[in-house]
Amino acid sequence: MEKVNGQRLRETLEQFSAFGATVAGGVTRLSLSEEDLAARNEFQRLCEEAGLSVTVDDMGNMYGLLRGKKDLPPIATGSHLDSVVKGGRFDGVLGVLAALEVARTIIDRNLELDHPLMVVNFTNEEGARFDPAMMSSGVLAGKFDKEEMLRSADPDGVTFGEALNASGFLGEEENRLKEAAAFVELHIEQGPVLEHHGEELAVVEGVMGMCCYEISLHGESNHAGTTPVSMRKDAMFAAAGVLKDLQRKLLKLPDDLVFTAGRINAYPNIHTVIPNRVTFTLEARHKDPDVIRRVEEIIQGLPAEEAGCALESRKLWGRDTVVFNGAVVGAVEKSAEELGLNYRKMYSGAGHDAQFIAGFVPSAMIFVPSANGYSHREDEHTTWEECAHGADVLLNAILKLDKELSEPGQEAQEAVQ
Repeated sequence: MEKVNGQRLRETLEQFSAFGATVAGGVTRLSLSEEDLAARNEFQRLCEEAGLSVTVDDMGNMYGLLRGKKDLPPIATGSHLDSVVKGGRFDGVLGVLAALEVARTIIDRNLELDHPLMVVNFTNEEGARFDPAMMSSGVLAGKFDKEEMLRSADPDGVTFGEALNASGFLGEEENRLKEAAAFVELHIEQGPVLEHHGEELAVVEGVMGMCCYEISLHGESNHAGTTPVSMRKDAMFAAAGVLKDLQRKLLKLPDDLVFTAGRINAYPNIHTVIPNRVTFTLEARHKDPDVIRRVEEIIQGLPAEEAGCALESRKLWGRDTVVFNGAVVGAVEKSAEELGLNYRKMYSGAGHDAQFIAGFVPSAMIFVPSANGYSHREDEHTTWEECAHGADVLLNAILKLDKELSEPGQEAQEAVQ
């Protein structure tokens, strides 16, 4: 089994943590910001220094290509360099720099591949500056309309299209990732499961489906000091009752269902006025579409009135469960086994570029642990050894896929299985 240069990977990760470094040890590297552009320029420099040719497409996605021995579709790997505000030093960037380290290791050890190897940095995965998240991989997969994405504006009114035009990373549509033999994305777990179970790695089988609803209670405002409780139509307490009822019912579903009431707004939001309207969101995630269907039935079955307040619900959005390609998942799992790593198979609750790329390229993911399950915060942490373990599995999975998919036409066969 081959292993990457763990020390070099650490040094490169530490180098990139300086781009947008925060006082508390995290990073703020919003898409196409000055900090992101600095990281992109350095990524391009390191790719070219290693011998990869770099191209950019019309959404700013970057591709470092290591040529293969045969005229075959590439094996692609990567993630994203952008972060949320006061995010961590490993989210996204680990997948990009581990992919670069895999390419460096292959070059250093003369491990020639039949397939080209493509190292990818996807633009605006986080959606922290420009909505939505996973913007550019979504355009590649036909999930988002490009022109609509170009019009997406940040809080200062700068559109994605304007920022892309000014960035120096506006390329040609013909450079897009259109086909590949496989795609593998290494990422931190962003949750506590691996650490809790003492496991070194996760072989990711897919991305959970989800639904998100907005639920509103409509009451009547009045003076908070003069209106008897028995005569009120208090939207806040009505909403509290609905939330408690939802929790009770959802807890009866499979215990690996996750659900969150993450946003709540009260109107007029004045402490001396009884709320006349309260609106909250309820989202749920699970790998089994039938469980999501049961969640939706519970929400849609809410009464039309609660504590004298009218109730209405509307679906904001949802996504289907994405099941990754069995052959690619198998190569990741076999590599973990042969490296002697303690791993589990799991579905991702968070969204990733791989879920969109899986729509047209056979894909899989690798997770490494997140200390305390923390992510999207400055104290996000994964040990250097865990980073190296993930990169080792990535390297060996790519070597396996290169051998298994080296016959012309094999990629398409695997893609439909």
